[in-house]
Amino acid sequence: MPQCKTKRYLKRMPRRWIVVGLIFAGIVVSYVDRGNLGIAAPSIMKEFSFDPKAMGVLLSAFFWTYAFFQIPAGTIVDKFGIRWVYAGAFLVWSLASAAIGFGRGLTDILILRMLLGMAEAVGPIASLSYIRRNFDGADIGLPTAIYIAGQNLGPAAGTLLGTQLIEHFGWRAMFIFTGLGALVWLPGWIWLAPRNDGRAPTPAGAPAPVTRLPWREVTSSPAFWATSLCVFLASYFWYFLLTWVPTYLISTRGFSTAEMGRVLSMPMFAMAVLNIAAGFVADRLVKKVGSVFRVRLWFCAAGYLGSGALLLLLVFPSREAVLPILLVAVCATGIGNANYWSISQHSAPANLVGRTIGYLNTISQIAGAAAPLITGWILGPEKQFGIALLIAGVAPMLAALCLLFAGERGLQSMKDALAGATPGNQAAARGTI
Repeated sequence: MPQCKTKRYLKRMPRRWIVVGLIFAGIVVSYVDRGNLGIAAPSIMKEFSFDPKAMGVLLSAFFWTYAFFQIPAGTIVDKFGIRWVYAGAFLVWSLASAAIGFGRGLTDILILRMLLGMAEAVGPIASLSYIRRNFDGADIGLPTAIYIAGQNLGPAAGTLLGTQLIEHFGWRAMFIFTGLGALVWLPGWIWLAPRNDGRAPTPAGAPAPVTRLPWREVTSSPAFWATSLCVFLASYFWYFLLTWVPTYLISTRGFSTAEMGRVLSMPMFAMAVLNIAAGFVADRLVKKVGSVFRVRLWFCAAGYLGSGALLLLLVFPSREAVLPILLVAVCATGIGNANYWSISQHSAPANLVGRTIGYLNTISQIAGAAAPLITGWILGPEKQFGIALLIAGVAPMLAALCLLFAGERGLQSMKDALAGATPGNQAAARGTI
């Protein structure tokens, strides 16, 4: 009987929102798996006698392949759709994550993290491609915020669950449990995900869609370079937070593993809720103001400026100050990220969104590779976090300035360039600016 009720509810609910729910769950799993190594880092460093530089390499390895495969993954998603591409990638990354629990040293973990990065490259591209194809510019904020909330909830849930598993069963059990347990998502995705992910044939008389990225036109726009630098700087902050802040809380602030889990997960849980609320408000303001770029640009810039609150950790040494500082910095970056990816989706034609997101995510993951490597090199044997925190705290504030430099007109100019050179395509692109 409950199954019949579930089926009737799913039939009444718009299918696109069901898929958004699955996308949310999938990205939660993705961020649990990619964040597990940061949580387990103190235990792994102790067991294998790794120094910070070696651990920095392992924390960075995921991003090498994740960055390299962004544009290829975007091309595959644009061509074949999301259903089976995402399902296959999800299976591979779950098994790779679980296999880390059987790792015997640096080489094993390094290879498995690179495999994890390669497979997870599909996740954000498939997710944002679906949202772009099924929601217009004025309504794209809420589903994108739900997706970004999954990025936040994943580390929060992973930190809370992972620290408990490590405390009671050890770091190996954490990887095995979370990796294999995630496979329950696959049957629901295969059953409910659309076969054509919302792609519709081009109507008769409509301008022909662009089939390649017009690099020459796009790279001549200052907004292109500003938004590229923006995502690098914002991502440096985010991945520093995910990879080295757990170790910072334990080694510098004196938290136990369980305490670290609670202190780090609470801001991320709060950010997940705030993201959805901010996405809802931004959508309403877009409809009132009539400009997608203007509203989302200011939301994004304000969020990234607020992320600089991380610098307060250098000023307030007490343990009691850590939670409120992280709460402000983490929640602010969630608002910034949600609106940045809304801007990037709105900038791209639907048939090029996979490759556009793939390019921007490549830049993001280069920052993801750089943050743990640079931090591991800076820390040294004494694990002094002062300079590392300074760099990470300034980065999102510079990202906000980059976006403000691009401006509303610059973003619209970039959108026109991505839409192609034909007047018909540019007119279509300007539907809702």
